[in-house]
Amino acid sequence: MQKILVSACLLGEKVRYDGGDCRQDGIIRQWLDEGRVVGLCPEVAGGLPVPRPPAEIVDVAQGRVCRGDGHDVTAAFVAGAGQALALCREFNIRIAVLKDGSPSCGNSRINDGSFSGVKINGQGITASLLQQHGVRVFSEHELNAAELFLRTLA
Repeated sequence: MQKILVSACLLGEKVRYDGGDCRQDGIIRQWLDEGRVVGLCPEVAGGLPVPRPPAEIVDVAQGRVCRGDGHDVTAAFVAGAGQALALCREFNIRIAVLKDGSPSCGNSRINDGSFSGVKINGQGITASLLQQHGVRVFSEHELNAAELFLRTLA
C-alpha cells in the first residue's frame, strides 16, 4: 500500500509554531483509516519546540531561515527536512501533503521573509527537498489532486 507523508499539524497535532493545528478531515481521514498516513512535523523533528517564535525564509537563494529576532534556525529546518526525506525512503513514499505557507512545508506559497505577512511564490525547505528527490508534494488545498495522483500509483 502506498503511504503518504502528511504534515502533523494537518492531522490535528498541536505542533504549529503557535501551539495550534490545522486539522483536515475528509480525504486525510480516509487515508488515516486506510493506514496510509505517515505524519511528521519537520520543525519539531528538527528540534524546535512548541510553541516557538515564527520563522521565515529570509534568503531564498541560500535557504536561510530566521526568526523575527534574527536568530538563524536554518540547521533545525534542514535537519527536519532530512528526517522527512528519510521517512519517504524508509516507506517508499512518493506523495506528500504538506501545510502550505510554512517555511518548512509550503509547496507553492511562503512568507517573503520580512515578517509582514506578505506571501510570495516559493517552497519551504522540506517541500523543496522532497520534490528534488522525486516526491510529489501537494498542499492541504490540493487534496483532490493528491487523491487522483495517489490512484495513479496504486
